[in-house]
Amino acid sequence: MSTIHPLATVSPNAKIGENVEIGPYAFIDDDVTIGDGTKIHPHATVFRYTTIGKDCEVFPGAVVGAIPQDLKFDGEVTSVEIGDRVTIRECATINRGTKASGKGVTKVGDDTLIMSYVHVAHDCTVGKHCILVSYVGIAGETDIADWAILGGNSMAHQFSKVGCHAMVGGCSRISKDVPPYVLCSREPLCYVGVNIVGLRRRGFSSDTIRQIKDIYDTIYYQGLNTTDACERVEAGFPESVERDNILNFIRGSKRGIIRAGEILSRDKFSLE
Repeated sequence: MSTIHPLATVSPNAKIGENVEIGPYAFIDDDVTIGDGTKIHPHATVFRYTTIGKDCEVFPGAVVGAIPQDLKFDGEVTSVEIGDRVTIRECATINRGTKASGKGVTKVGDDTLIMSYVHVAHDCTVGKHCILVSYVGIAGETDIADWAILGGNSMAHQFSKVGCHAMVGGCSRISKDVPPYVLCSREPLCYVGVNIVGLRRRGFSSDTIRQIKDIYDTIYYQGLNTTDACERVEAGFPESVERDNILNFIRGSKRGIIRAGEILSRDKFSLE
């Protein structure tokens, strides 16, 4: 049985699952679906054409499903899809998609944390297990892959991509694509090493992490252009999920990838 506070405004056309909690002054619009076990805190707003999965939590002041801040939007029906176990903290905003993009939907994957004052613009895709730290802003049609972390106050240019398991330092300006498994920071944003700590926490072996590091040494520090570097990696490293993820990401990048920076001290995070 769900608990809806008498001071909440919930459309009779909304689909509310079992054991949902909706606090006072929350607003749930028409054509909204909220999954079982989700909690909508006071003063949160969920607009039309939004689907929120199971066991999510939407905190006060958050606005999910508002129309996109895109001049190409012409009132068409577009949507927001939020996965399961997603936390959306205070005053975060997640906008609907636009038909002009060819997508028409903004997506946030399972087990993702959207911290306070984050903005997820129209037609963005945020993967599973991601963390967007407070005040991150990702512009329209940005793609953030699974397990990526964006540090606070970071900003992503429209159409940017951040690869899986990447970690972007706080206050970064993302104007080029960030490949999988990397650490990046500084201004302009650049590659500073492999996300060793994050990969270890997620169960990657030392051998796999070493291979990832050697691949990026080839790409960034052997004086090769991107095409030649990818060919050398393909020829010189055995096939693996990680190798192929890196190659497919770089070859598919339309904006180009971040440049090389001075690598972090090799002694800071031992691979042994």
